[in-house]
Amino acid sequence: MTTPSICLCGAAPDTGNLGVSALAYATLGALARRLPRLSVTVFDHQRGVRPFRPVVGGRALDGARAGLALTRRLHRPESVGRLLALARLGLYLDEPARRVRDARAVLDISGGDSFSDIYGAWRFRAVTAPKRLALRARSPLVLLPQTYGPFASPRARRTAEGIVRAAHSAWARDARSFDTLRDLAGDRFDPARHRAGVDVAFLLETLEPGADTLDALPGWFTQRDGSVVAGLNVSGLVWNDPGAARERFGLACDYRAALVAMCGEILKTPGARLLLVPHVVTPPGQRESDPAACAELAEQIGAPGRVAVAPAVDDPRHAKWIISRCDWFCGTRMHATIAALSSGVPTSTLAYSLKARGVFESCAQGEQVADMRTLDAGAAAARALASLRDRAGVRASLERALPAVMGTANDQFDAVADAIDPSWRSGAAPAPARAEALGCAAK
Repeated sequence: MTTPSICLCGAAPDTGNLGVSALAYATLGALARRLPRLSVTVFDHQRGVRPFRPVVGGRALDGARAGLALTRRLHRPESVGRLLALARLGLYLDEPARRVRDARAVLDISGGDSFSDIYGAWRFRAVTAPKRLALRARSPLVLLPQTYGPFASPRARRTAEGIVRAAHSAWARDARSFDTLRDLAGDRFDPARHRAGVDVAFLLETLEPGADTLDALPGWFTQRDGSVVAGLNVSGLVWNDPGAARERFGLACDYRAALVAMCGEILKTPGARLLLVPHVVTPPGQRESDPAACAELAEQIGAPGRVAVAPAVDDPRHAKWIISRCDWFCGTRMHATIAALSSGVPTSTLAYSLKARGVFESCAQGEQVADMRTLDAGAAAARALASLRDRAGVRASLERALPAVMGTANDQFDAVADAIDPSWRSGAAPAPARAEALGCAAK
């Protein structure tokens, strides 16, 4: 019996953004439970092909990491310009291209929300390059649940339309994004191929971090005397340069003022403790650093002993464990809030884009979204604090909604496993791996 092989693009497990890493580990974990003999190639932006044996669900997967980069240095084997040009000639001289060509499926998730040109033309080319390589190699392209658009450029939209229509299958991660997916597919829309799902990070497993992390928070998760542990994710993207964030995202809210007001009200509750949780961990001095933003907020609000900054971890499963121990959580990084929602923790969000509302609505939690594009600092803080005060009701509502969400999350990976190896349910011999056998659209 041959070993099914896949490629995973758009979700490297060590970018510093734990949300992107969560997509990688959740995808690999979900597939490992269905296809235990799976071989994986995870594409990243580093150089060369390197061994990679991720442990997911208690099982080590066989695999490798391979570089795939948008670079003008066309002599490098990870240059997507080189790989695309050679593939046009039917030449697969470099190992990254051969891995794409030989894969049973190429899974692409675009970092969850980067299949758009709002981050600039360069990033759009980088995000679409592996998709184009898969289609050129006639390998089945599976677009995992993600956000589609928006597209400011007609050219970018036409590129996205071509990819969506040629893909073996394409999933949206919420109902709002599914409307965009349907629109992109146009008259090629096929409900068997273009489908609504949920964010794959709902299936991320939870792992207890090591003693060094827990020792930094003595008593925070064992002291259960009726006090409330309120978790708060502070986004360095919005906090560290508030003027740029207001202009970029069209915010009506002073983010710093909203957080300071929230924290002050939380600490008025007798016995309440506030845990600040970073979810994007970049080197010190970088603009998106959550740890720096958390530390600055902690210094502003004071209250030593009742306020702590959680240690920066490099595994999203450890971050999810920390978040799952909170009695209530509010985040700005979307995948920090998904870690809370999927753990059944009553959750609110200070949102800077539409994507958060779609995810919260998938859990019947739309009322817990404080949209900073339409609310000022006082109103945003009040919306989040209302969630905290009604956390018992919010928890009950979330518990009613979660079984359907988790069911959808598992159903979508059943379908993805079918695309990789249709025999996985019966244990029969694997089917042919080529695109034609899987009904992939001609490219």
